[in-house]
Order: sequence, then structure tokens, then C-alpha cells
Amino acid sequence: MAPTAPARGGAAPLRPALARAAATPVPAGPSLGGAASFRPARAGAAPTAPVLVAVGHGSRDPRARATLGRLLERVGDLRPGLDVRLAHIELNTPLLDAALAELAAEGREAVLVPLLLAPGYHVTHDLPAALAAAPGLRARVAGPLGAHPLLVEGLADRLAQAGWTPEDGASRAAGVVLASAGSRDPRSGAELRRIATLLGERLGGVPVVAAYASATAPTVPDAVRALAARGRHRVAVASCFTAPGLFATRAAAHAPWIASAPLGAHPALARLVLHRYDAALRATTRERELATV
Repeated sequence: MAPTAPARGGAAPLRPALARAAATPVPAGPSLGGAASFRPARAGAAPTAPVLVAVGHGSRDPRARATLGRLLERVGDLRPGLDVRLAHIELNTPLLDAALAELAAEGREAVLVPLLLAPGYHVTHDLPAALAAAPGLRARVAGPLGAHPLLVEGLADRLAQAGWTPEDGASRAAGVVLASAGSRDPRSGAELRRIATLLGERLGGVPVVAAYASATAPTVPDAVRALAARGRHRVAVASCFTAPGLFATRAAAHAPWIASAPLGAHPALARLVLHRYDAALRATTRERELATV
């Protein structure tokens, strides 16, 4: 996804009904100092299991780091004994380079799971470059979270928590803007449109328009206007963000009706992180088997 460069102009003030979604306090998570390891391997745990390194973008919003900590606590609860660690591309510690150097010094193997929604510069360039800079580490990059039923489950549930009902899905006046950070990589836009399609199906056929907070079009206000031109004046914003931050807050501010909270530590997102980890492990196993033929 695109780096979090400041958007032009000041942030739009939040309506009272939206502030709950955009600025909900995040409960205190685990201590995030040091290597930010959430489930170190227990004594007796399988020593061969690669470390799951969840890679977030990083944010100046302190809620973001705490939220990802809670998400990884949930991932660890789902897979007892798995060593789960957090790293960031920028802005927050531990930074990815330092986390990978620590793993290499420990002689560990790792799978990097991007906490990013779609392919983009960070997934296709930054993560492989970080691995190349740690030649002593055996590791691979899993796919981004992407268009998956578990992601859509989390998005739909967050909308329901914000006030969306089955009746809204059947209404000819309702529509949804799927708001994400945005990227200039065309593969990212294609993936977000697939997520929008799946979410629309999940909500009963309501139109869902993908929109972006930076880098590309349409913007969230543009998407709201496009839906209004189709007679859809009851428009919700679905926050397609893994954690609170500047872009999520600004996207919610443009909601004419309701805005959902970011996915955060939703149980479906925790399952999806493990799904991406497992898929990367299966791919590694296949490659090694082919190499021995």
C-alpha cells in the first residue's frame, strides 16, 4: 500500500456519530517493547516451526501499534506455541530490518505476513528488499491479506457493529464505500475492487464502491457522490484498514451516514493471518520437494 504521506488540507472534523467509529479508544495491549514477541515458542514446542512475523506499515497514531498487538495476541491464542512477532516498515519499533537481524542471530526461520490489504510497493519491493538485506535468514513473504472470505467477514461484522442491518442490504437507498489507503500499483486497485465485490455480495447485493485516501482515485467523497448519483443516499463507509490511523480517521469523516471501525483484532482477521502463514509454508514445502526431484 502507499506510504502514509499526509493528505492535502486539514482533516475534516468528525461528526459525533462518526467519532465513535474513527476514534474509539483501543484497550491497552501487551507491552510492545523489545522484539515485540507475542507468543514466544514454549518449552517443548516444535522448534522447527518458522516464526510468524506480522509486518505492519507503522503509524504515528499510538492506537495503531496497540491494536496490532491485540491482533497478534489473538493469533497466538489460535496457535499455541507458535512464535508470533510484530515488525513495522516505518515509524514504529521494532523496525523490520532489526527484527530480521534478530531472527538471523537466533538461527530461526520466518514467514513474513504483511498486514496490508493488497499488493503494492511495500509488498512487492520493501519486504523482499528487507529479506535480501538479511542473507543469513531463511524466510519468505506470504501474500497480503487480500480478497478473502475471512476479510469480508470482518468488514461486514464491523459494519454491523456500526449500525448496518439486513434491511439496509435490501434497501434501494443504501450503498457502501470501501475505504482503503490506496496505491499506484494497478494490482492493488484490482484487489480492492474484488474485495468490494465480495462485500457487496455478503451484504445482499448492495453496491460497494472502492475508494482511497491517497495515491489514486476515486476518493471517498467522489465515491459517495457516485453512489448518490445512482439514488444511493444512505451511504456507509467500510473501513478497510487493519488499524486506526490518519487515513482511517479521514475516511470516516466523509461518511454521510455511518462509518465502521478498522478491522483491528477481529477474530476473522486473526484467522486470515494464520491462513496466509500456512499457505506460505505449504508453498515452501512444495518448492523444497521439487528441488529434491
